[in-house]
Amino acid sequence: MAEKKTFEEQLKELEEVVKALQSPELTLDESMKLYKKGMSLTTSCTKELEKAEGELKKLTENLTEEDFSIEN
Repeated sequence: MAEKKTFEEQLKELEEVVKALQSPELTLDESMKLYKKGMSLTTSCTKELEKAEGELKKLTENLTEEDFSIEN
């Protein structure tokens, strides 16, 4: 089984898909395959971002402004 790609790797791959889709030389079939791949990568990246957001909310839900003050 292939190792899961990091968020950054998936985002880079998505950028490459978008760039490839801009080529006027792609066939309809190639375009559809790339589009499906791009949508899959988008879904995966969105899930990763939502997971990170949830973790940040848990970490910061009980923090106050005093927690961020700098004491001399």
